[in-house]
Parts: sequence; structure tokens; C-alpha cells
Amino acid sequence: MVHAQGDDLKAIVQRYYAEVILKGNFAVLEEVVAKEIVAHGPGFLDIKGHATFLQSVQSFRTAFPDVQGTLEDVLAEGDRVVVRWTEQGTHQGEYAGIAATGKAMQWTGISIYRLAEGKVIEMWVQMDHLGLLRQLGAVPQ
Repeated sequence: MVHAQGDDLKAIVQRYYAEVILKGNFAVLEEVVAKEIVAHGPGFLDIKGHATFLQSVQSFRTAFPDVQGTLEDVLAEGDRVVVRWTEQGTHQGEYAGIAATGKAMQWTGISIYRLAEGKVIEMWVQMDHLGLLRQLGAVPQ
């Protein structure tokens, strides 16, 4: 079996981001994310397994259904892809226990993806969660 590397791994992560996160095309999830996915970080809290991961992504898309984003940097090394991103959207559904505010938000983050056999098998997300909570009014400025 030929293992994906470099630009191939970047393309898998870029497809995940464009189709699943930005478009909400959950059918693509099975093509780019492994059944045994493990996700770490805000909103994921060490999620294990495809169904729970899907539920988490759907919850995010419900909270910010108009999310738009830009991949600022996409770097690959070995079996990992690192992405620095900026996103914005309108808070239209519950997020982190906070009812919809209708506020326009912007947040940034860095995600690290580990891939195996052409799919994301593990990911770590570090985002400006405090900044997002401040924009939502849940934390004082």
C-alpha cells in the first residue's frame, strides 16, 4: 500500500475543512475521518469514535450555521498536518451551553491532524475559546 504524504495529506485535511466544517457536508466525513477518530480540545474534550465526533461537528454547525473560514497556513510533516485558521460566523444556536445571541463572531485557532491510511485518525484543536466566550458575553471583557 502506498501511504499518503505531504501534499496528499494536506489535500485530505483541506477537503475535511472545506466540506465538513464549512459546508456541513457530513457524507464526506466517512471518506476523510477514521471510524476510530480521537479528537482533543475545546468542543471535543477527548471525543472517541465516529458517531460522537459527528455529533460534535453537527452541534458546532448548528451553533454557527453560516460559518466561513480561511486556512492561513497548512504544513505537513510525517503523518501530521498543522493548520492555522480563522473563522467567523453568526451565533444562531446553542454553543457551550449559551443560547443563541445572534451576534457575529470571529475566532482563530491551530489544529494538528494525524493521518493514517488516508484518513484523519487523531486531532488536536487549540482555539481562542476565551475570546469567543467574551464575544458571546459569557465572560467579561
